[in-house]
Amino acid sequence: MPEADRIPRRRLGRFGTVNPTVFGVSFVVVVAFVLYSVIWTGPASRLFGAAQDAVIDALGWGYILAVAVFLIFVLGVLISRYGTITLGDPGERPAYGTVSWIAMLFSAGMGIGLIFWSVAEPIFHYAAPPFGAAETAESAQLALRYTFFHWGLHAWATYIVIAMALAYFAYRRKLPLTTRSLLYPLIGDRIYGPIGHAVDVFAIFGTLFGVATSLGLGVLQINTGLNELVGLEIAPSTQLVLIAVVTAFATASVASGLDVGILRLSQLNILLSAVILAFVLAFGPTQFILANLVQATGDYLQNLPSMSFYTDALLDTGWQADWTMFYWGWWIAWSPFVGMFIARVSRGRSIREFIVGVLFVPTGATFVWLATFGGLALHTELMGVGGLVEAVQTDVALALYVALGQLPLSSIVAALATLLIVTYFVTSSDSGSLVIDIIAAGGSVQTARGTRVFWAVSEGLVAAALLLAGGLAALQTASIVAGLPFAVIMVFVCFGLGRALRQDPEMTGSSDADAVE
Repeated sequence: MPEADRIPRRRLGRFGTVNPTVFGVSFVVVVAFVLYSVIWTGPASRLFGAAQDAVIDALGWGYILAVAVFLIFVLGVLISRYGTITLGDPGERPAYGTVSWIAMLFSAGMGIGLIFWSVAEPIFHYAAPPFGAAETAESAQLALRYTFFHWGLHAWATYIVIAMALAYFAYRRKLPLTTRSLLYPLIGDRIYGPIGHAVDVFAIFGTLFGVATSLGLGVLQINTGLNELVGLEIAPSTQLVLIAVVTAFATASVASGLDVGILRLSQLNILLSAVILAFVLAFGPTQFILANLVQATGDYLQNLPSMSFYTDALLDTGWQADWTMFYWGWWIAWSPFVGMFIARVSRGRSIREFIVGVLFVPTGATFVWLATFGGLALHTELMGVGGLVEAVQTDVALALYVALGQLPLSSIVAALATLLIVTYFVTSSDSGSLVIDIIAAGGSVQTARGTRVFWAVSEGLVAAALLLAGGLAALQTASIVAGLPFAVIMVFVCFGLGRALRQDPEMTGSSDADAVE
Protein backbone atom coordinates (compact mmCIF):
# COMPACT_ATOMS: atom_id res chain seq x y z
CA MET A 1 0.00 0.00 0.00
CA PRO A 2 1.38 3.44 -0.89
CA GLU A 3 2.41 5.54 2.13
CA ALA A 4 2.90 9.25 2.73
CA ASP A 5 6.68 8.86 2.94
CA ARG A 6 6.79 8.02 -0.78
CA ILE A 7 6.35 11.74 -1.47
CA PRO A 8 9.79 13.43 -1.73
CA ARG A 9 10.53 15.70 1.24
CA ARG A 10 13.41 17.89 2.31
CA ARG A 11 14.10 19.85 5.47
CA LEU A 12 14.38 23.61 4.93
CA GLY A 13 15.67 24.92 8.26
CA ARG A 14 12.96 26.74 10.20
CA PHE A 15 10.47 25.90 7.47
CA GLY A 16 10.55 22.28 8.53
CA THR A 17 10.14 19.38 6.14
CA VAL A 18 8.40 20.09 2.82
CA ASN A 19 7.96 18.65 -0.64
CA PRO A 20 10.65 20.73 -2.38
CA THR A 21 8.96 20.74 -5.81
CA VAL A 22 5.51 21.73 -4.59
CA PHE A 23 6.80 24.24 -2.05
CA GLY A 24 9.33 25.73 -4.47
CA VAL A 25 6.94 26.21 -7.39
CA SER A 26 4.24 27.63 -5.11
CA PHE A 27 6.73 29.99 -3.50
CA VAL A 28 7.87 31.31 -6.89
CA VAL A 29 4.26 31.82 -8.06
CA VAL A 30 3.34 33.77 -4.93
CA VAL A 31 6.40 36.01 -5.07
CA ALA A 32 6.03 36.65 -8.81
CA PHE A 33 2.34 37.48 -8.48
CA VAL A 34 2.81 39.89 -5.57
CA LEU A 35 5.72 41.69 -7.27
CA TYR A 36 3.90 41.95 -10.60
CA SER A 37 0.70 43.29 -8.98
CA VAL A 38 2.52 45.85 -6.84
CA ILE A 39 5.08 47.09 -9.40
CA TRP A 40 2.89 47.01 -12.52
CA THR A 41 -0.51 47.74 -11.01
CA GLY A 42 -2.11 49.12 -14.19
CA PRO A 43 -1.12 46.26 -16.53
CA ALA A 44 -2.01 43.77 -13.78
CA SER A 45 -5.50 45.21 -13.47
CA ARG A 46 -6.06 45.03 -17.24
CA LEU A 47 -4.68 41.49 -17.38
CA PHE A 48 -7.02 40.33 -14.61
CA GLY A 49 -10.01 41.81 -16.43
CA ALA A 50 -9.05 40.18 -19.72
CA ALA A 51 -8.47 36.85 -18.00
CA GLN A 52 -11.91 36.90 -16.39
CA ASP A 53 -13.62 37.78 -19.68
CA ALA A 54 -11.75 35.02 -21.52
CA VAL A 55 -12.63 32.34 -18.97
CA ILE A 56 -16.29 33.32 -18.77
CA ASP A 57 -16.77 33.68 -22.53
CA ALA A 58 -15.16 30.35 -23.34
CA LEU A 59 -15.91 28.17 -20.33
CA GLY A 60 -18.61 29.82 -18.24
CA TRP A 61 -21.08 27.11 -19.23
CA GLY A 62 -18.55 24.55 -17.99
CA TYR A 63 -18.61 26.05 -14.49
CA ILE A 64 -22.42 25.84 -14.45
CA LEU A 65 -22.46 22.23 -15.64
CA ALA A 66 -19.63 21.07 -13.37
CA VAL A 67 -21.13 22.42 -10.15
CA ALA A 68 -24.55 20.97 -11.02
CA VAL A 69 -22.87 17.58 -11.54
CA PHE A 70 -21.12 17.88 -8.16
CA LEU A 71 -24.47 18.32 -6.38
CA ILE A 72 -26.03 15.39 -8.25
CA PHE A 73 -23.02 13.21 -7.41
CA VAL A 74 -23.12 14.08 -3.69
CA LEU A 75 -26.86 13.43 -3.43
CA GLY A 76 -26.38 10.14 -5.26
CA VAL A 77 -23.73 9.00 -2.77
CA LEU A 78 -25.95 10.12 0.13
CA ILE A 79 -28.82 7.82 -0.82
CA SER A 80 -26.61 4.96 -2.02
CA ARG A 81 -25.48 1.91 -0.10
CA TYR A 82 -22.05 3.53 0.31
CA GLY A 83 -23.42 5.87 3.00
CA THR A 84 -22.62 3.35 5.74
CA ILE A 85 -18.87 3.41 5.03
CA THR A 86 -16.84 5.02 7.82
CA LEU A 87 -14.31 7.72 6.96
CA GLY A 88 -11.70 5.93 9.03
CA ASP A 89 -11.13 2.51 10.48
CA PRO A 90 -14.22 0.35 11.09
CA GLY A 91 -15.86 1.35 14.38
CA GLU A 92 -13.73 4.49 14.77
CA ARG A 93 -15.45 7.33 16.64
CA PRO A 94 -15.49 10.97 15.43
CA ALA A 95 -12.45 13.03 16.39
CA TYR A 96 -14.58 16.08 17.36
CA GLY A 97 -18.00 16.56 18.91
CA THR A 98 -20.83 17.50 16.56
CA VAL A 99 -21.16 21.13 17.73
CA SER A 100 -17.42 21.83 17.50
CA TRP A 101 -17.27 20.02 14.14
CA ILE A 102 -20.05 22.12 12.61
CA ALA A 103 -18.60 25.33 14.07
CA MET A 104 -15.21 24.69 12.45
CA LEU A 105 -16.50 23.70 9.01
CA PHE A 106 -18.91 26.63 8.90
CA SER A 107 -16.25 29.16 9.93
CA ALA A 108 -13.85 27.85 7.30
CA GLY A 109 -16.50 27.34 4.63
CA MET A 110 -18.00 30.81 4.24
CA GLY A 111 -17.43 33.24 7.07
CA ILE A 112 -16.47 36.68 5.79
CA GLY A 113 -18.15 36.37 2.41
CA LEU A 114 -21.51 35.53 3.95
CA ILE A 115 -21.42 38.65 6.13
CA PHE A 116 -20.17 40.81 3.25
CA TRP A 117 -22.91 39.75 0.82
CA SER A 118 -25.87 38.98 3.15
CA VAL A 119 -27.28 42.49 2.73
CA ALA A 120 -25.56 43.64 -0.45
CA GLU A 121 -26.44 40.72 -2.73
CA PRO A 122 -30.22 40.72 -2.18
CA ILE A 123 -30.27 44.48 -2.74
CA PHE A 124 -28.22 44.13 -5.93
CA HIS A 125 -30.67 41.54 -7.29
CA TYR A 126 -33.64 43.63 -6.15
CA ALA A 127 -32.30 46.64 -8.07
CA ALA A 128 -31.02 44.65 -11.10
CA PRO A 129 -32.70 41.20 -11.28
CA PRO A 130 -31.65 38.59 -13.83
CA PHE A 131 -35.00 39.10 -15.54
CA GLY A 132 -38.21 41.03 -14.94
CA ALA A 133 -38.83 44.54 -13.61
CA ALA A 134 -36.50 46.03 -11.02
CA GLU A 135 -37.38 47.27 -7.52
CA THR A 136 -40.69 45.45 -7.26
CA ALA A 137 -42.12 42.78 -4.96
CA GLU A 138 -41.34 40.24 -7.70
CA SER A 139 -37.69 41.28 -7.91
CA ALA A 140 -37.47 41.09 -4.10
CA GLN A 141 -38.62 37.47 -4.27
CA LEU A 142 -36.10 36.75 -7.02
CA ALA A 143 -33.42 38.43 -4.92
CA LEU A 144 -33.72 35.98 -2.03
CA ARG A 145 -34.15 33.00 -4.36
CA TYR A 146 -30.89 33.66 -6.18
CA THR A 147 -29.03 34.64 -3.02
CA PHE A 148 -30.06 31.28 -1.52
CA PHE A 149 -28.98 29.63 -4.75
CA HIS A 150 -25.49 31.12 -4.66
CA TRP A 151 -24.90 30.24 -0.99
CA GLY A 152 -26.83 26.99 -0.76
CA LEU A 153 -26.50 23.34 -1.68
CA HIS A 154 -24.22 23.82 -4.70
CA ALA A 155 -21.53 25.56 -2.65
CA TRP A 156 -21.40 22.90 0.04
CA ALA A 157 -21.64 20.06 -2.49
CA THR A 158 -18.54 21.47 -4.18
CA TYR A 159 -16.71 21.32 -0.86
CA ILE A 160 -17.99 17.82 -0.14
CA VAL A 161 -16.58 16.35 -3.35
CA ILE A 162 -13.05 17.18 -2.19
CA ALA A 163 -13.61 16.71 1.55
CA MET A 164 -15.25 13.30 1.23
CA ALA A 165 -12.66 12.02 -1.22
CA LEU A 166 -9.73 13.24 0.88
CA ALA A 167 -11.17 11.81 4.09
CA TYR A 168 -11.93 8.49 2.40
CA PHE A 169 -8.52 8.01 0.80
CA ALA A 170 -6.54 9.31 3.79
CA TYR A 171 -8.40 7.62 6.64
CA ARG A 172 -9.88 4.58 4.94
CA ARG A 173 -7.22 3.73 2.37
CA LYS A 174 -4.22 5.23 4.22
CA LEU A 175 -3.05 7.46 1.39
CA PRO A 176 -1.36 10.82 2.13
CA LEU A 177 -3.75 13.58 3.26
CA THR A 178 -3.07 15.73 0.21
CA THR A 179 -4.87 16.53 -3.02
CA ARG A 180 -2.78 14.22 -5.21
CA SER A 181 -4.38 11.23 -3.44
CA LEU A 182 -7.72 12.16 -5.02
CA LEU A 183 -6.53 10.76 -8.35
CA TYR A 184 -5.05 7.49 -7.10
CA PRO A 185 -7.92 5.30 -8.43
CA LEU A 186 -7.31 6.75 -11.91
CA ILE A 187 -3.52 7.02 -12.20
CA GLY A 188 -2.18 4.83 -9.39
CA ASP A 189 1.43 5.34 -8.27
CA ARG A 190 1.88 8.20 -10.73
CA ILE A 191 0.43 10.47 -8.02
CA TYR A 192 3.93 10.40 -6.51
CA GLY A 193 5.48 11.91 -9.66
CA PRO A 194 5.05 15.10 -11.72
CA ILE A 195 1.27 14.70 -12.11
CA GLY A 196 0.86 14.59 -8.34
CA HIS A 197 3.14 17.57 -7.87
CA ALA A 198 1.09 19.54 -10.42
CA VAL A 199 -2.21 18.69 -8.70
CA ASP A 200 -0.84 19.84 -5.34
CA VAL A 201 0.47 23.08 -6.85
CA PHE A 202 -2.93 23.79 -8.43
CA ALA A 203 -4.56 23.12 -5.06
CA ILE A 204 -2.23 25.55 -3.29
CA PHE A 205 -2.76 28.13 -6.03
CA GLY A 206 -6.55 27.85 -5.81
CA THR A 207 -6.54 27.88 -2.02
CA LEU A 208 -4.23 30.86 -1.76
CA PHE A 209 -6.22 33.02 -4.15
CA GLY A 210 -9.58 31.81 -2.89
CA VAL A 211 -8.67 32.68 0.69
CA ALA A 212 -7.10 35.97 -0.43
CA THR A 213 -10.41 36.87 -2.11
CA SER A 214 -12.23 36.33 1.16
CA LEU A 215 -9.62 38.28 3.10
CA GLY A 216 -9.86 41.15 0.65
CA LEU A 217 -13.63 41.29 1.06
CA GLY A 218 -13.19 41.20 4.81
CA VAL A 219 -10.79 44.13 4.81
CA LEU A 220 -13.17 46.20 2.69
CA GLN A 221 -15.93 45.45 5.20
CA ILE A 222 -13.75 46.14 8.26
CA ASN A 223 -12.58 49.45 6.78
CA THR A 224 -16.16 50.52 6.13
CA GLY A 225 -17.24 49.42 9.60
CA LEU A 226 -14.48 51.37 11.32
CA ASN A 227 -15.33 54.37 9.16
CA GLU A 228 -18.93 54.19 10.36
CA LEU A 229 -17.92 53.63 13.99
CA VAL A 230 -14.88 55.86 14.51
CA GLY A 231 -14.44 57.77 11.24
CA LEU A 232 -11.40 55.83 10.00
CA GLU A 233 -10.64 56.86 6.41
CA ILE A 234 -11.68 54.46 3.64
CA ALA A 235 -8.56 54.23 1.50
CA PRO A 236 -6.18 51.63 0.04
CA SER A 237 -3.48 52.66 2.52
CA THR A 238 -5.86 52.05 5.43
CA GLN A 239 -6.84 48.68 4.00
CA LEU A 240 -3.21 47.63 3.68
CA VAL A 241 -2.60 48.49 7.34
CA LEU A 242 -5.71 46.52 8.33
CA ILE A 243 -4.50 43.51 6.33
CA ALA A 244 -1.16 43.69 8.15
CA VAL A 245 -2.79 43.93 11.58
CA VAL A 246 -5.32 41.15 11.10
CA THR A 247 -2.77 38.92 9.35
CA ALA A 248 -0.60 39.29 12.46
CA PHE A 249 -3.48 37.98 14.58
CA ALA A 250 -4.03 35.16 12.09
CA THR A 251 -0.34 34.29 12.21
CA ALA A 252 -0.45 34.04 16.00
CA SER A 253 -3.54 31.85 15.80
CA VAL A 254 -2.19 29.45 13.17
CA ALA A 255 1.06 29.11 15.11
CA SER A 256 -0.94 27.79 18.08
CA GLY A 257 -2.38 24.90 16.03
CA LEU A 258 -5.77 23.41 15.19
CA ASP A 259 -7.02 22.40 18.63
CA VAL A 260 -6.24 25.76 20.26
CA GLY A 261 -6.43 28.73 17.88
CA ILE A 262 -8.78 27.57 15.13
CA LEU A 263 -11.16 25.58 17.36
CA ARG A 264 -11.57 28.36 19.92
CA LEU A 265 -12.01 31.06 17.27
CA SER A 266 -14.59 28.94 15.42
CA GLN A 267 -16.60 28.59 18.63
CA LEU A 268 -16.36 32.36 19.17
CA ASN A 269 -17.56 32.94 15.60
CA ILE A 270 -20.66 30.83 16.14
CA LEU A 271 -21.43 32.56 19.46
CA LEU A 272 -21.09 36.06 18.01
CA SER A 273 -23.11 35.08 14.93
CA ALA A 274 -25.91 33.71 17.11
CA VAL A 275 -26.02 36.88 19.24
CA ILE A 276 -26.19 39.21 16.22
CA LEU A 277 -28.72 37.01 14.43
CA ALA A 278 -30.99 36.82 17.48
CA PHE A 279 -30.84 40.60 17.92
CA VAL A 280 -31.81 41.32 14.30
CA LEU A 281 -34.61 38.76 14.45
CA ALA A 282 -35.94 40.22 17.70
CA PHE A 283 -35.75 43.92 16.83
CA GLY A 284 -36.09 43.80 13.05
CA PRO A 285 -39.21 43.02 10.99
CA THR A 286 -39.55 39.57 12.57
CA GLN A 287 -42.76 38.45 10.87
CA PHE A 288 -41.53 39.61 7.46
CA ILE A 289 -38.22 37.80 7.93
CA LEU A 290 -39.77 34.49 9.02
CA ALA A 291 -42.41 34.57 6.29
CA ASN A 292 -39.75 35.23 3.68
CA LEU A 293 -37.53 32.47 5.05
CA VAL A 294 -40.31 29.94 4.48
CA GLN A 295 -41.32 31.36 1.10
CA ALA A 296 -37.79 31.80 -0.24
CA THR A 297 -36.82 28.27 0.80
CA GLY A 298 -39.78 26.81 -1.09
CA ASP A 299 -39.12 29.09 -4.05
CA TYR A 300 -35.48 27.98 -4.07
CA LEU A 301 -36.31 24.27 -3.95
CA GLN A 302 -39.00 24.58 -6.62
CA ASN A 303 -36.69 26.37 -9.06
CA LEU A 304 -33.47 24.54 -8.17
CA PRO A 305 -33.25 22.39 -11.34
CA SER A 306 -33.75 25.28 -13.77
CA MET A 307 -31.38 27.60 -11.88
CA SER A 308 -28.73 24.87 -11.76
CA PHE A 309 -28.42 24.75 -15.54
CA TYR A 310 -29.18 28.37 -16.47
CA THR A 311 -26.32 29.89 -18.50
CA ASP A 312 -27.92 33.13 -19.80
CA ALA A 313 -27.15 31.84 -23.31
CA LEU A 314 -30.00 33.61 -25.11
CA LEU A 315 -30.40 36.88 -23.23
CA ASP A 316 -26.65 37.33 -22.69
CA THR A 317 -27.18 40.08 -20.12
CA GLY A 318 -23.90 39.46 -18.31
CA TRP A 319 -25.77 38.89 -15.06
CA GLN A 320 -24.86 35.23 -14.88
CA ALA A 321 -21.18 35.99 -15.43
CA ASP A 322 -21.15 38.68 -12.74
CA TRP A 323 -22.88 36.51 -10.17
CA THR A 324 -23.31 32.76 -10.56
CA MET A 325 -20.07 32.13 -12.45
CA PHE A 326 -18.15 34.25 -9.95
CA TYR A 327 -19.57 32.26 -7.07
CA TRP A 328 -18.99 28.88 -8.70
CA GLY A 329 -15.40 29.85 -9.43
CA TRP A 330 -15.04 31.05 -5.83
CA TRP A 331 -16.39 27.81 -4.34
CA ILE A 332 -14.21 25.69 -6.62
CA ALA A 333 -11.12 27.76 -5.76
CA TRP A 334 -11.95 27.32 -2.09
CA SER A 335 -12.67 23.59 -2.39
CA PRO A 336 -9.09 22.32 -1.87
CA PHE A 337 -8.80 24.50 1.23
CA VAL A 338 -12.24 23.91 2.74
CA GLY A 339 -12.29 20.29 1.56
CA MET A 340 -8.95 19.55 3.16
CA PHE A 341 -9.94 21.32 6.36
CA ILE A 342 -13.29 19.53 6.59
CA ALA A 343 -11.57 16.20 5.93
CA ARG A 344 -9.03 17.03 8.64
CA VAL A 345 -11.78 17.43 11.28
CA SER A 346 -14.21 14.74 10.05
CA ARG A 347 -12.38 11.51 10.74
CA GLY A 348 -14.57 8.76 12.18
CA ARG A 349 -17.91 9.81 10.67
CA SER A 350 -19.91 7.69 8.25
CA ILE A 351 -20.27 8.99 4.70
CA ARG A 352 -24.02 9.51 5.19
CA GLU A 353 -23.52 11.38 8.48
CA PHE A 354 -20.77 13.39 6.85
CA ILE A 355 -22.89 14.47 3.87
CA VAL A 356 -25.92 15.33 5.99
CA GLY A 357 -23.76 17.35 8.38
CA VAL A 358 -21.79 19.21 5.72
CA LEU A 359 -24.53 19.68 3.10
CA PHE A 360 -27.75 20.35 4.96
CA VAL A 361 -26.83 21.79 8.37
CA PRO A 362 -24.66 24.69 7.11
CA THR A 363 -27.08 25.32 4.22
CA GLY A 364 -29.98 25.61 6.65
CA ALA A 365 -28.04 27.97 8.92
CA THR A 366 -26.97 30.01 5.89
CA PHE A 367 -30.59 30.39 4.74
CA VAL A 368 -31.63 31.63 8.18
CA TRP A 369 -28.81 34.20 8.13
CA LEU A 370 -29.54 35.36 4.59
CA ALA A 371 -33.30 35.57 5.18
CA THR A 372 -32.68 37.61 8.34
CA PHE A 373 -30.24 40.15 6.96
CA GLY A 374 -31.55 40.08 3.40
CA GLY A 375 -35.09 40.31 4.76
CA LEU A 376 -34.16 43.33 6.89
CA ALA A 377 -32.65 44.99 3.80
CA LEU A 378 -35.54 44.22 1.47
CA HIS A 379 -38.10 45.30 4.08
CA THR A 380 -36.27 48.61 4.40
CA GLU A 381 -36.55 49.20 0.65
CA LEU A 382 -40.10 47.89 0.19
CA MET A 383 -41.42 50.00 3.07
CA GLY A 384 -40.08 53.14 1.43
CA VAL A 385 -37.31 53.91 3.91
CA GLY A 386 -34.75 53.40 1.14
CA GLY A 387 -31.05 54.15 1.04
CA LEU A 388 -29.71 50.65 0.49
CA VAL A 389 -29.77 50.64 -3.31
CA GLU A 390 -27.74 53.83 -3.32
CA ALA A 391 -25.44 52.42 -0.66
CA VAL A 392 -24.49 49.27 -2.57
CA GLN A 393 -23.95 51.26 -5.73
CA THR A 394 -21.64 53.62 -3.84
CA ASP A 395 -19.80 51.13 -1.64
CA VAL A 396 -20.83 47.47 -1.42
CA ALA A 397 -19.34 47.13 2.07
CA LEU A 398 -21.55 49.99 3.32
CA ALA A 399 -24.80 48.07 2.83
CA LEU A 400 -24.52 46.04 6.04
CA TYR A 401 -24.13 49.13 8.21
CA VAL A 402 -26.95 51.03 6.51
CA ALA A 403 -29.26 48.06 7.15
CA LEU A 404 -28.17 47.75 10.79
CA GLY A 405 -28.78 51.48 11.17
CA GLN A 406 -32.53 50.75 11.03
CA LEU A 407 -32.32 48.92 14.38
CA PRO A 408 -32.05 50.16 17.98
CA LEU A 409 -28.57 50.13 19.51
CA SER A 410 -27.25 50.11 15.94
CA SER A 411 -23.76 51.28 16.91
CA ILE A 412 -23.31 48.36 19.30
CA VAL A 413 -24.59 45.84 16.77
CA ALA A 414 -22.36 47.34 14.07
CA ALA A 415 -19.35 47.05 16.39
CA LEU A 416 -20.16 43.39 17.09
CA ALA A 417 -20.57 42.74 13.35
CA THR A 418 -17.15 44.29 12.69
CA LEU A 419 -15.62 42.16 15.43
CA LEU A 420 -17.24 39.08 13.89
CA ILE A 421 -15.70 39.93 10.52
CA VAL A 422 -12.28 40.19 12.18
CA THR A 423 -12.63 36.78 13.86
CA TYR A 424 -13.83 35.20 10.62
CA PHE A 425 -10.88 36.86 8.87
CA VAL A 426 -8.48 35.26 11.31
CA THR A 427 -10.20 31.86 11.12
CA SER A 428 -10.18 31.82 7.32
CA SER A 429 -6.54 32.83 7.16
CA ASP A 430 -5.23 30.34 9.70
CA SER A 431 -7.40 27.51 8.35
CA GLY A 432 -6.10 28.22 4.85
CA SER A 433 -2.51 28.38 6.10
CA LEU A 434 -2.88 25.05 7.85
CA VAL A 435 -4.27 23.39 4.72
CA ILE A 436 -1.65 24.84 2.35
CA ASP A 437 1.03 23.76 4.79
CA ILE A 438 -0.23 20.16 4.81
CA ILE A 439 -0.29 20.06 1.01
CA ALA A 440 3.19 21.58 0.72
CA ALA A 441 4.46 19.04 3.26
CA GLY A 442 3.21 16.12 1.19
CA GLY A 443 0.23 15.30 3.41
CA SER A 444 1.96 15.43 6.78
CA VAL A 445 -0.33 16.91 9.46
CA GLN A 446 2.65 17.51 11.77
CA THR A 447 3.99 20.62 10.09
CA ALA A 448 6.50 23.19 11.29
CA ARG A 449 5.36 26.48 12.80
CA GLY A 450 7.63 28.34 10.38
CA THR A 451 5.79 27.15 7.26
CA ARG A 452 2.37 27.85 8.80
CA VAL A 453 3.49 31.40 9.53
CA PHE A 454 4.93 31.76 6.01
CA TRP A 455 1.63 30.82 4.36
CA ALA A 456 -0.41 33.08 6.67
CA VAL A 457 1.78 36.02 5.68
CA SER A 458 1.57 35.00 2.01
CA GLU A 459 -2.24 35.11 2.09
CA GLY A 460 -2.11 38.64 3.48
CA LEU A 461 0.36 39.70 0.80
CA VAL A 462 -1.75 38.25 -2.03
CA ALA A 463 -4.90 39.92 -0.65
CA ALA A 464 -3.03 43.23 -0.50
CA ALA A 465 -1.73 42.79 -4.05
CA LEU A 466 -5.23 42.07 -5.37
CA LEU A 467 -6.67 45.15 -3.68
CA LEU A 468 -3.91 47.31 -5.16
CA ALA A 469 -4.41 45.80 -8.61
CA GLY A 470 -8.12 46.40 -8.94
CA GLY A 471 -10.06 46.08 -5.68
CA LEU A 472 -13.26 44.04 -5.75
CA ALA A 473 -13.04 43.32 -9.49
CA ALA A 474 -9.56 41.83 -9.09
CA LEU A 475 -10.75 39.72 -6.14
CA GLN A 476 -13.58 38.31 -8.26
CA THR A 477 -11.23 37.60 -11.17
CA ALA A 478 -8.81 35.76 -8.90
CA SER A 479 -11.54 33.38 -7.80
CA ILE A 480 -12.88 32.66 -11.27
CA VAL A 481 -9.47 32.07 -12.86
CA ALA A 482 -7.96 30.17 -9.92
CA GLY A 483 -10.90 27.79 -9.87
CA LEU A 484 -10.62 26.80 -13.53
CA PRO A 485 -7.88 24.14 -13.39
CA PHE A 486 -9.28 22.61 -10.25
CA ALA A 487 -12.77 22.34 -11.75
CA VAL A 488 -11.33 19.88 -14.28
CA ILE A 489 -9.55 17.95 -11.54
CA MET A 490 -12.77 17.71 -9.53
CA VAL A 491 -14.63 16.04 -12.38
CA PHE A 492 -12.01 13.28 -12.38
CA VAL A 493 -12.23 13.11 -8.59
CA CYS A 494 -15.92 12.20 -8.86
CA PHE A 495 -15.09 9.33 -11.22
CA GLY A 496 -12.23 8.15 -9.02
CA LEU A 497 -14.16 8.26 -5.77
CA GLY A 498 -17.11 6.44 -7.31
CA ARG A 499 -14.79 3.69 -8.48
CA ALA A 500 -13.08 3.44 -5.08
CA LEU A 501 -16.40 3.20 -3.23
CA ARG A 502 -17.52 0.34 -5.47
CA GLN A 503 -14.28 -1.49 -4.65
CA ASP A 504 -14.36 -0.74 -0.92
CA PRO A 505 -13.74 -3.88 1.17
CA GLU A 506 -16.99 -3.31 3.07
CA MET A 507 -18.89 -3.37 -0.22
CA THR A 508 -17.04 -6.32 -1.76
CA GLY A 509 -16.59 -8.40 1.38
CA SER A 510 -12.80 -8.31 1.06
CA SER A 511 -10.69 -8.37 4.21
CA ASP A 512 -7.91 -6.28 2.67
CA ALA A 513 -8.85 -2.80 3.91
CA ASP A 514 -5.77 -1.23 2.43
CA ALA A 515 -6.17 -2.29 -1.16
CA VAL A 516 -6.89 0.26 -3.85
CA GLU A 517 -7.20 -1.32 -7.22
